Amino acid sequence: MLKSILIRWAIIAVSVLVAVLLVPGIEITSTTGWVVVLVMAAVLGLVNAIIRPILALFSCGCIVATFGLFMLVINAFTFWLAAWITSAGFNLGISVDGFLAAFLGALVVSVVSFVISLVLPGDQG
Repeated sequence: MLKSILIRWAIIAVSVLVAVLLVPGIEITSTTGWVVVLVMAAVLGLVNAIIRPILALFSCGCIVATFGLFMLVINAFTFWLAAWITSAGFNLGISVDGFLAAFLGALVVSVVSFVISLVLPGDQG
């Protein structure tokens, strides 16, 4: 159980790092870059576990009407929220400049996490 959580956290951390490197508008403004990435990954995991299902429940009509595409908007919002919590709550320097950066960042994190999960052996759950 703990091993699975740590593996998932590492996957999200690598995905966040790739998003920071690829997406213009997502920047780490702190000298402790690895700490920022690790905290952002933990916060993103918690936001996705707690807040994302609630948002999906309340917006299920929009999700159905858009054939699931509204989940991309929810993913962008949760990515932005995790960056804001990391920046404001933990006083660590990460910034996401606008909806497009959050949208692309969430998309990169999703794709990279999926690919890494496929490559790793075993059940990552």
